[in-house]
Amino acid sequence: MPQLPDDLDAVAVRTWCSLALEALGRERAEIDAINVYPIADGDTGTNLYLTLESAAAAVEAVFAAHETGTTTPATADAVRAMAHGALIGARGNSGTILAQLLRGMAGVLADGGDAAHLRLALSRAASAARQAVAHPVEGTVLTVATAAAEAAEGEERELRAVVSAAYEGARAALARTPEQLAVLGRAGVVDAGGRGLVAVLGALVEAVTGQAPVRGARAGSGSGSGSASGSGKAAPVDGGSVVGLPVGGVPVPLGGGSAEGPLDCPEDAGGGGPAFEVIYLLEARDEQVDRLRTRLDALGDSLVVVGGDGLWHVHVHVDDAGAAVEAGVEAGRPYRIRITHFATESGHDVRVQAEPAQRAVVVVVPGDGLAGLCTEAGATTVIARPGEPPASGELVDAIRRAHAREVVLLPNDAALRHTAAAAAEQARTEGVRVALVPTRAAVQGIAALAVHEPDRGFDEDVVAMTAAAGATRYAELAVAEHQSWTMAGICQAGDILGLIDGDVAVIGADVQGTARTVLDRMLAAGGELVTLVLGEDVPDALADALEEHVREGHLAVDTVVYRGGHQRAPLLIGVE
Repeated sequence: MPQLPDDLDAVAVRTWCSLALEALGRERAEIDAINVYPIADGDTGTNLYLTLESAAAAVEAVFAAHETGTTTPATADAVRAMAHGALIGARGNSGTILAQLLRGMAGVLADGGDAAHLRLALSRAASAARQAVAHPVEGTVLTVATAAAEAAEGEERELRAVVSAAYEGARAALARTPEQLAVLGRAGVVDAGGRGLVAVLGALVEAVTGQAPVRGARAGSGSGSGSASGSGKAAPVDGGSVVGLPVGGVPVPLGGGSAEGPLDCPEDAGGGGPAFEVIYLLEARDEQVDRLRTRLDALGDSLVVVGGDGLWHVHVHVDDAGAAVEAGVEAGRPYRIRITHFATESGHDVRVQAEPAQRAVVVVVPGDGLAGLCTEAGATTVIARPGEPPASGELVDAIRRAHAREVVLLPNDAALRHTAAAAAEQARTEGVRVALVPTRAAVQGIAALAVHEPDRGFDEDVVAMTAAAGATRYAELAVAEHQSWTMAGICQAGDILGLIDGDVAVIGADVQGTARTVLDRMLAAGGELVTLVLGEDVPDALADALEEHVREGHLAVDTVVYRGGHQRAPLLIGVE
């Protein structure tokens, strides 16, 4: 029998993550079935599982680095890896909040894992999660986390007593959630996110004590019992009272109600609402994120922004997905953008008005070659000559030339963001419906144009194009004109610079070698398709060599090559 830990060391954290993943795997379907708030899309259990899976994988990576030696990772390394893994892999509203809870705990547990540190960690986690949610609502996972922390505060003994008290406090709070949140009471269920947190805390109890909390039989078994059907509703039991899904094996009686309504909870919570869920990671400074919160809060609801130290995870429900992504672009560098249309993903009746399929795409391109390619794809093009960016009037003229009631505008340059926004605003005053997709490079525009479908709804088309652009990392090669300081060091005049996502990442002596290094760095994070856009004077042999390099090092990655014509950069690179 393995020795039980006296404190949460790295091995205990690893065990906790593994057991929590197992618990969420067992209960995922049941948690999905009771997911009615804030959107009844039946994915809370899945989102929590995927978030915890990313956290557990990060912890395993830390241990893998020690496999060849005789040491184990430091506790600080394990808990920080857990928090970082959850942050970058967070899914949905529930997963984003779980990531912040784990981050709050990690900030304390990195300094120690005894009972006192765990009590403080639970308190910090609950506080951090509330601060991350724009409009906290009682009767949710936030309430359960707070109850766990308060129960742990009252326990002064050893670690095992603290984790057990936190679990029991969370479990009791979960049973009360239907009394606090009207939508739960009407559906006859407890909060799905809170139930997931109880499962995670139950895994912590098992990791520390060696005993798993008892999972009893489903409530109301037998004739007239409660149901865990996909609707998430329970059947009446015992003459009309309602029993929700079991919490740690204990039936949850509903129907008593509460005299007090939930905080900031509209009566129709769980139904209707914004059309899209937008999630992305964001590299930005704290003051930029403060402004981002304000802007996104005005755009939609279910806003949760978690993270810190320059890396953030953003989650929001909005009707204008492009505006939510554009807000991220203005704040910093968003990536891993995921946009979900509730109408297509969850079957909701979303308020999206049908529009005529008279649509065009206006795209700014850096050279004649791409202009021809985009024109063949049906787009109206504006060529940005080296050193001569188009003015807003040129973009407005292009929108008019498109002769369409709906236009998607792809500026393909971060420096054109404000110019494109002004052009879009002017076109709207003329009765044209314009969506600005904040593409920052030509390869992002190509990716967006590739998924454009004029026959589908305007909003859905814009979402698909925005997601495709956001999933495309971009790079370009440039020739240094003089000695200079860069992010990659000091370059000399004539050096070949490899810029990834706008920053100098590689300094090389020749185009081919620099391009190979840039590709390797970009593909290290994964990818399915490489796009190469060759400048006018670049030989075909370079494309052949780079295609071969990608094929040898990354078997599952495809490569496409285009001729860009007379463009500023000798080579543009995109990785989707």
